[in-house]
Amino acid sequence: MKAKLGMSPIAWWNDDLPELSDDVSLEECLRQSRSAGFTGMEQGRRFPSNPEEMLPILRAADVTLCGGWFSGTLVNEELAANKDRIAPMIELFKAVNAPCIVYGEVGRSIQGDRSKPLATKPRLSDDEMKAYGRRVTEFGEWCAEQGMPLSYHHHMAAVVETEPELDAFMRSSGEGIPLLLDAGHLAFAGGDVLRAIGNHHARINHVHVKDIRKPVVDGLDRSRQSFLDAVALGAFTVPGDGSLDFGAIVQRLADHGYEGWFVVEAEQDPRKAPPQKMAEIGHAELMRVMTAAGYTVETEGFPKG
Repeated sequence: MKAKLGMSPIAWWNDDLPELSDDVSLEECLRQSRSAGFTGMEQGRRFPSNPEEMLPILRAADVTLCGGWFSGTLVNEELAANKDRIAPMIELFKAVNAPCIVYGEVGRSIQGDRSKPLATKPRLSDDEMKAYGRRVTEFGEWCAEQGMPLSYHHHMAAVVETEPELDAFMRSSGEGIPLLLDAGHLAFAGGDVLRAIGNHHARINHVHVKDIRKPVVDGLDRSRQSFLDAVALGAFTVPGDGSLDFGAIVQRLADHGYEGWFVVEAEQDPRKAPPQKMAEIGHAELMRVMTAAGYTVETEGFPKG
């Protein structure tokens, strides 16, 4: 089985917490991740928005674009508005041959609001979840028809956060909206990562290998502290530096035949957790567990020729 290893630039620049950002260029971010062994990078705020600018940067760094976040609002906004906003991103991602766009629901979410405690996250009724699942499926099918598949990202402080909410969303939605499995977000929400893989492996088309520091997560006062407070306290880290058993997680994905991207997304304070050092730790741990699970990790970055 083949796999590819990518990173998210959130280790270098945090869009929601500017104080957790390193003043490094896009080129330096790509250089550091590539030197650690990663062949892909998800899109971040310092990426250019057109292929004429992006492709030379990717080529020079010898990496590919392995995904990128779209802030969806289908829980409280019409399909047409989301189609209009995502259309330029679809064209860009097609032009640079990215594998998918990550759909993150921000409608009604409190993930970016430091004043809102975790316990106040939005919740959907059964009927609301059914309608939401149908709407997101329709949107995913439309994006695929345009030539770019989506990958649905369950997320802390959003309408699909917990394992029961993920199960309900998957029942309410269809194959037209594949799933991004994020180990760190699901574990933070109290879910069983291995069980979720077993239940939903047929729809997983992208994986975020985010680790958590369980003592930090367990020590949170969810009636008072927000998602961004948790990030600032160091709730997340890279595989090999946290509490999750990525040997078991990767093996479970291998058992179900998953092939594709494993992307390290670990937002931290770069002054406390230097991104290049953390990238090296994460890459070493992933290579260890992926080799044990029978994966061949591809080493080619930007396509030659």
